[in-house]
Amino acid sequence: MRIAIVDDLAAERTLLKGRLEWQLQRRKVQADILEYESGETFLEAARKAPFTAAFLDIYMDGMTGMEAAKKLRKTDTDCLLVFITTSTDHALEGFQVRALHYLVKPLTEADIDALTDELLACIPQPDKYMELKVEGSEIHLRYQDIVYAEHFAHLIYVHTTVQKTLATRQPFKTFIASLKDDTRFFVCGRGVIVNLEHAKDLEGAAFRMADGSRVFVSQDLLKSARQALMEFLLQRGRMV
Repeated sequence: MRIAIVDDLAAERTLLKGRLEWQLQRRKVQADILEYESGETFLEAARKAPFTAAFLDIYMDGMTGMEAAKKLRKTDTDCLLVFITTSTDHALEGFQVRALHYLVKPLTEADIDALTDELLACIPQPDKYMELKVEGSEIHLRYQDIVYAEHFAHLIYVHTTVQKTLATRQPFKTFIASLKDDTRFFVCGRGVIVNLEHAKDLEGAAFRMADGSRVFVSQDLLKSARQALMEFLLQRGRMV
């Protein structure tokens, strides 16, 4: 997830960035938050790579935040736009560019808290992460980078998209606690969980993964596994 903060005042950008980072960290959501001091530099960056959301200050020197939003909408209809200003005079224009929210300064922590929930609700699969202790170090592992994980000899072996296996010591129940509520993950049986995002098909009694590996499913869960995969693929607009 890429978030842009566009404001010609450095202090305002720094304050908002800190608040957003705190709210996302509380929710274990990974995001790259980038700062831009003008609408022009923001649009140049948006042409190179799209943003998930953009916080735009309306009253800036040069191109205003509203002008930047109108130009962005000519090429990007998906970016979530949030206007931050000292006046509600441009609320109607914000509606015309399909702004998600219109916040009036000074912002409170409660404003950012509520807005973060609203933003994440608009994103099908935000880039969540979990904290793992691996070889004595704490790391952040994004959900999307997990291919599958298995419990063996008191360790969880996490197979990742970079073809590196991470080993962490914790109960399997603890490891999957946060994953069970995410539709990407399916518990295949005792001590095994798979990320359906990386599953190509269910062949016989095993998921065939994009990296060529096979993740076996308990016999009594095969019907549920096929249903979970079908529902996941339909949600993503893909065909088996």
